[in-house]
Amino acid sequence: MTDTLLPPPTSAGGPGATEETGTRVPLSLQQQFLHHIDHGDDTGPFGPRYTIVGGWRVTGELDVDTLRQALDDVVVRHETLRTSIVRDGEEAYQQVRPPAPVPLEVRDLRAGPRRDRDLVAEDFANEIEAGVFGIDEMPLLRAVLGRFDARDGVLVLAAHHTAVDGWSVHLVLRDVAEFYSARREGRAPELPPVRQYREYVRWQQENLSSDKVRRAREFWRENLRGAQVVAVPTDRTRSEEPFVTSWYRFLLDEEFRRATADLAARTRSTPFMVLLAAYLTQLREQTGRTDLVVPTFTPGRHPAWVQNTVGSFYNFLPIRVDLAGADEFPDVIARTRAACLAAYAHELPFIQILEEAPDVMNEAIGPNAAACVLQVTQSPDMMFGQQHGDLHFAAMRRRVVSASVGSQIPDGVLFGLEASPEGGLVGSVGFTTNLFVESTVRSMVTTFRQTLVELLGGPGRA
Repeated sequence: MTDTLLPPPTSAGGPGATEETGTRVPLSLQQQFLHHIDHGDDTGPFGPRYTIVGGWRVTGELDVDTLRQALDDVVVRHETLRTSIVRDGEEAYQQVRPPAPVPLEVRDLRAGPRRDRDLVAEDFANEIEAGVFGIDEMPLLRAVLGRFDARDGVLVLAAHHTAVDGWSVHLVLRDVAEFYSARREGRAPELPPVRQYREYVRWQQENLSSDKVRRAREFWRENLRGAQVVAVPTDRTRSEEPFVTSWYRFLLDEEFRRATADLAARTRSTPFMVLLAAYLTQLREQTGRTDLVVPTFTPGRHPAWVQNTVGSFYNFLPIRVDLAGADEFPDVIARTRAACLAAYAHELPFIQILEEAPDVMNEAIGPNAAACVLQVTQSPDMMFGQQHGDLHFAAMRRRVVSASVGSQIPDGVLFGLEASPEGGLVGSVGFTTNLFVESTVRSMVTTFRQTLVELLGGPGRA
């Protein structure tokens, strides 16, 4: 039977397009999940630390007044950046607000002979990320420009994560850079048409009962029957005490990146599948279990017409892999690949998956346990470097300076890896301080590195 998903709304939604403000809009299913797990305090996903922060090195003579205007332009273009989430007891909804100026702060940065500019730029980004950003502050975007000199600076954009995901931050920067160039050159901006997040919510609501969604629900009901997300032992017992998220960052050598990419190509897999297979191998050795469920995040950017939409699309996706009898690593990769492809083909927002498998997280939210989410970011080319007129923007993806306070995760551990264009695998582990201490996180990284040495080869292999 052919799928009959309803088409997207008919509005063109060109650059700068907006609809009447003040209209009550339902939460997306992704936002409904955040509301479901909200703590009702400063540590939850509606608290002031649940942010997305991106940094870019900017080279060229930058005009601050034009940058301010370009930031304001992008708030007009993307209404999510001025949409508040109203919580009224158990009920919550979105409300689009009128455009408002984006706060832009300008600071002088200094680098001396003992600290190069790249490290100063990382410290600067960490400082901004450690700040607070109330969900009711409009617009849901702020910017800080640090300047080493007239032609070298760091632009940091921060937004609340309930409205914006990591992909969106780079869309915002792309559009800001184009608005800036267009204003400087006295021309119209050349940007693709954009649909608003409320249109995606409408599409999502209209397709809740589609055949495709029904079959996906059936898949998850069977796939996760009797399953539990693997629980990581915590250092501390859960409590209601306030906590923050710390970020431990590291770099794995280029040999690990190359070996991962080569093995992915040979096995018709992705780097994520290879690295997940390595992690599953490690979990099997640590737990003695062969039926393993590890959660990851996906961009969630489907249907295709949302590629240029700023909003919160990411999905929490549990991957279940049976390793019984998979004695060789290529067998583990093959099973991991098959499990990932099946999960991707039936992807749903996690709140819908949870309705079909309500017990899957039970072990991971116990008093002395938490989930460890494995995420391997494969960034589009736009996220690394762009030339716009006289300015060049280079995304700060190679961040290796740890931070005691950073953007919040609601619970547990987020273990992230990304291939760097400059070589190596850039890693970060976010962990909530109510459950873990840094020495444990460092040990996690050391153990995983050794697992990769044994399975892939690399520095340190005998």
